[in-house]
Amino acid sequence: MTTQDIAAALQRVESVFQRRPESGVHDDAPGVARWQGGTRTVAVHANGTQVSTDMPKEFGGTGDQATPGWLLRSAMSACTATAIAMNAARRGIAIESLEVRSTSRSDARGLLGMDDGHGLPVYPGPADLQMIVSITAPGVPDALLRTLVEDSNRCSPLTAAIRNASDLLLRIEVGGD
Repeated sequence: MTTQDIAAALQRVESVFQRRPESGVHDDAPGVARWQGGTRTVAVHANGTQVSTDMPKEFGGTGDQATPGWLLRSAMSACTATAIAMNAARRGIAIESLEVRSTSRSDARGLLGMDDGHGLPVYPGPADLQMIVSITAPGVPDALLRTLVEDSNRCSPLTAAIRNASDLLLRIEVGGD
């Protein structure tokens, strides 16, 4: 799709949401992962797309697939890049290049449920999250591109979910539940 096609589609959707705000609320497609043995899983989308994950050899995996943590960082990057592209189209900005790289640091002891040596559990999640956005758009002032990226990051659903973590309800179904 061209920038104009994207802008027109977004304008139509926004017009509908202005008339009927409730039509913007919907259940998201569930993320379903099925265990494949060992430390391998496969995530399956309703449209048939499949993404396999596995752990590195050091954690008993094969090391030949992406890890779930990498998928999280990649999803954040892809979501933000998409938000930037959509907002650029809405503003009539023709992007020449765009790359979003998400990084983090993790302490693998947390995955194993270990403590820090002082009896406190090691946090298993990623820390020091960073997102680095490289963007070019000929003839567009740097300040406008910075504003575009900042505004888009605020609207990116996945980065919003990380920034403002929601409570997670864990339901466990065992056997024939």
